[in-house]
Amino acid sequence: MSTSEVSRTRAWLMAARPQTLPAAAAPVIVGTGLAVHEGVFAPLPALFAFVGAALIQIGTNFANDYYDAIKGADTDDREGFTRVTQSGLIPPERVKLATIVTFGLAILSGTYLVYEGGLPILVIGLVSVLCGWAYTGGPYPLGYHGLGDLFVFVFFGLVAVTGTFYVQAAAVLVDPFPTSIPPGTITPESVVASLPVAGVSTAILVVNNVRDLETDAETGKRTLAVRLGYRFSRFEYVGLLALAYVVPPWFWLAWEFGPTVLLPLVSLPYAATVARTVCTRTDGEALNPALEGTGKLLVLYAVLLAAGLVI
Repeated sequence: MSTSEVSRTRAWLMAARPQTLPAAAAPVIVGTGLAVHEGVFAPLPALFAFVGAALIQIGTNFANDYYDAIKGADTDDREGFTRVTQSGLIPPERVKLATIVTFGLAILSGTYLVYEGGLPILVIGLVSVLCGWAYTGGPYPLGYHGLGDLFVFVFFGLVAVTGTFYVQAAAVLVDPFPTSIPPGTITPESVVASLPVAGVSTAILVVNNVRDLETDAETGKRTLAVRLGYRFSRFEYVGLLALAYVVPPWFWLAWEFGPTVLLPLVSLPYAATVARTVCTRTDGEALNPALEGTGKLLVLYAVLLAAGLVI
């Protein structure tokens, strides 16, 4: 389909990249599953946690689209999904405005979470928005200096899962707007439960960067995949998936959770199929489906882990 045949609505959907929203939903699913298990489930904070995470994800996507285009990182040789700024579908100033508006809405939606979670959530929310912008924007874009993987691991894994659990536990256990982290609101279980989400979410980025490795290297975008090369990037991908699959046995054996916590292991054959593609192919024709497949794996894993915790 030529750019002239793409409608305005379709172009904005392409810019928002709804296929990346599993990275926003999965942490909330797992954090909420653990909250149910621990008896601190609070539906409204869980809902607002998802809304905030989704808006930060979309804002980051807009920012990536805009800054990658104006920095010259997106070229006609790129094998990934169409970028609306580089292709001329949407003027750059409108994509930039959409970035600002979306991050603004994320901050606005977080006011309720700040009411329930207090100062810790205020700090985490503002830092998350700042880093979402700084992933490709600002004087030292994280994604251009090999720090994108760390950003995703921390903010779409560790922070997102523990933050989801925290705001629900805070809403149930303490008065509104605590100024410190109350006891029982961040637990060892919530931190460990965040590791699989962090791992598979980062694996999504690894596939993206392996696919774009050569074009990124040509344009000076020094992602971790560019720095590591194909071989070690594939080791990274497999290692991140392996991290996800050692967590359920840990919950079962070390913390004596019920055997239903092993449910995520059901997704292991699918993970192996996607990993085989990532470990053997470099072309967009194979890695674009593998990118979507890793996103589906993230949601499947999150649902199974949450279900195992609840049951």
